[in-house]
Amino acid sequence: MSSVNASFSKNISIVHPQYFFIIGLTGIPYSSYYYIFLFITYFISVIGNSTVLLILALHQSLHSPKYIGVFNLALADIGETNALIPNMMNTFLFDSQYISFNACLANMFFVHFFSCMQSHTLVVLAYDRFIAICLPLRYHAIVTNGSMVLVFSAIWAFNSSVVALMVSSITRLSFCDSNVIQSYFCDHGPMYRLACNEYSINRVMAFAITALYLVVPLIIIVISYLGIFLALTKITTWQGRLKALKTCVSHLLLVGIYFLPISCSYIAAWLVSLTPNARIISTSLAYAVPPMLNPIIYVLNTAEIKDIIRKVVKNRSAPIRENISK
Repeated sequence: MSSVNASFSKNISIVHPQYFFIIGLTGIPYSSYYYIFLFITYFISVIGNSTVLLILALHQSLHSPKYIGVFNLALADIGETNALIPNMMNTFLFDSQYISFNACLANMFFVHFFSCMQSHTLVVLAYDRFIAICLPLRYHAIVTNGSMVLVFSAIWAFNSSVVALMVSSITRLSFCDSNVIQSYFCDHGPMYRLACNEYSINRVMAFAITALYLVVPLIIIVISYLGIFLALTKITTWQGRLKALKTCVSHLLLVGIYFLPISCSYIAAWLVSLTPNARIISTSLAYAVPPMLNPIIYVLNTAEIKDIIRKVVKNRSAPIRENISK
């Protein structure tokens, strides 16, 4: 009976506020213009990634392992921008900075989940380039549509489980002092630090998530490109090396625009004490800009997609020219 009472007293000590208050940028004049800028990036991201998804889905010639990866990256980009930016617009442009406890947890899950998906998709695309250049004769036997679908199914399941575990660990915390989150969304770090009970598990989860979606993927990508560059040295002609390296340009640009901003944000936060405003601006740009640039990079650097868009535009403009000539 005493153990039941102890368990009951332990449960009632957990305090969950009905709402959290997301503070966002403070003390910066005309900060609303920054949120409008983020909305513009959101608009471009949705249009660009939706176009890529439609092109990849409708054209049979692009149903290949590489473009299954590109399709998943576009899905993750749309998911992250929809989880992050519309909620920011509602929060800061329409003065609705209160968010319920459950809605806050849902927001945290989707933002971190789709960010993890972006990172791991770039790892799979690096694997695709590694096999294509280092084992070209075995590429079609190793990298198939079926194997890519299986890999991405495992990644979606793994990331959803890990992020759900991180989010569920918040429910064991008690928020009895403050419900003000010094961020622009329900960010895991600023949120668990508000707890007035022990949160070492949450700190461990934060380090684990950072390792899983930032450190480990970046290390794997670097190792894969070391293998690629080693394979390029075995190609006798410079023309052959440049031709092989050209197939990696799009992926290298995607890796750079994703990992560099967010890595710089983390390094800056560790080396110096960033103000909340500086942290919000740096991390929000790191989350918002890559989904906007990803489809642009793939359209500009992929001959197959450019040819399809060129044909579509030509077919659409032909009737217009005929009507004008009449």
